[in-house]
Amino acid sequence: MPNTESRTTLHGWGRTAPTAAQVRVPGSAEDVAAAVTAAGPRGIIARGLGRSYGDPAQNAGGTVLDMTGMGTIHSIDADTGRVVVDAGVSLDTLMRRALPFGLWLPVLPGTRQVTIGGAIGADIHGKAHHVVGSFGNHVESLDLVTADGALRTLTPDGEDSDLFWATVGGMGLTGVVVRAVLKLHHVESAYFTVDTEQIDNLTDLMERQTQDDELYAESVSWFDAVTTGPHFGRGILMRANHATLAELPPKLRANPLKFDAPQLLTVPDVFPPGLLNKLTGKLFSEAWYRKSPTRFGAIQNITQFLHPLDIIGEWNRGYGPRGFLQYQFVIPLDRGDVIRTVLERMTGAGQVSALNVLKRFGEGNRAPLSFPKPGWTLCVDIPVGPGLNALCNELDEIVLDAGGRHYLAKESRTTPEAIRRGYPRLDEWRKVRDAADPQGVFASDMSRRLELTH
Repeated sequence: MPNTESRTTLHGWGRTAPTAAQVRVPGSAEDVAAAVTAAGPRGIIARGLGRSYGDPAQNAGGTVLDMTGMGTIHSIDADTGRVVVDAGVSLDTLMRRALPFGLWLPVLPGTRQVTIGGAIGADIHGKAHHVVGSFGNHVESLDLVTADGALRTLTPDGEDSDLFWATVGGMGLTGVVVRAVLKLHHVESAYFTVDTEQIDNLTDLMERQTQDDELYAESVSWFDAVTTGPHFGRGILMRANHATLAELPPKLRANPLKFDAPQLLTVPDVFPPGLLNKLTGKLFSEAWYRKSPTRFGAIQNITQFLHPLDIIGEWNRGYGPRGFLQYQFVIPLDRGDVIRTVLERMTGAGQVSALNVLKRFGEGNRAPLSFPKPGWTLCVDIPVGPGLNALCNELDEIVLDAGGRHYLAKESRTTPEAIRRGYPRLDEWRKVRDAADPQGVFASDMSRRLELTH
């Protein structure tokens, strides 16, 4: 793809705080290096498919590199599971190419519309974190264009391992990832055997979610954040393992690795603000709860279990022109009480969220800015409107006082102090980052807002 450039207004998936930048579409590592060394005083940042919810892939008045121009899958080794890919390859594209070889990406977030570079920069996690950890755990090496235009190959345990781990979860602020070597897992099919349990209150839901998780490769729950009273926090616990060939019904065995994940429609950009309110939120929550009765051993495809929202293109438009905020945090396992407190404060403030996720994390990795650590993680989507920021400021204090932190790929309005409190290794990361980029070439709206870089 030719190296093109245009002035473009960008926003994150939450559709808040748009800003304009010069967007360049590099087609090679050499194009990236040329853009980096020519960056002006506002600096440069890489961007993938724009699925971070806030502003980490925006750079007001500066340069943004649209990395989707680098989308080549260079090799797939069916025996070892090793793949070599450009940073602009999406998880969706890689899954479609790798599954016929019986290979599966061990870490998949709630959407496949994420680039490899973005997955590394945010150190994404999925429903399998308690088993396989986050994305950086499965990167064998990465090629990084640094601030001087040099191309450096980094490995988790090599001479420059500190820069490798600063890049994992570093939100693009150490350089531009242009290629990576990943290790995929072998599977017999593209399907899951799924156990679904309908649980009618938050206390029982969280208690059940602590039981038998080690028996499942994937685990997550949806919960109702609208209904109050004795059914407060009722939810659907969904846990699954990869289906073996023998577990598939006869009609699926003929093509067990079929990638069955269509996009059925695209949401038009016509919805007014306020479409999600107490009434519509209650109706949605009731329907979502009732549609998933307790059932064990169901066979589901990748869309049904992992990515139901990928069926709908541009679903974020449904929140209207003001956009929405995704509030996600992790707190220690022994502070599960914070989940109830946060939900009670939300409902008490009249804030409505319908797409709600509760998971348990396993051990974290060596990356200083990686979000996951052992604990509970809660994620809610709330339309932007009156009183939301005041509520979130209150929730921030509750989360931080409990030893928690916020996910940089999701947050869009917190403070530098909140990030300092939540990430005790921030100064360690800054030391590595400043050594790799002493002039602050790599910058974003987020890095300035959160004072991540000097």
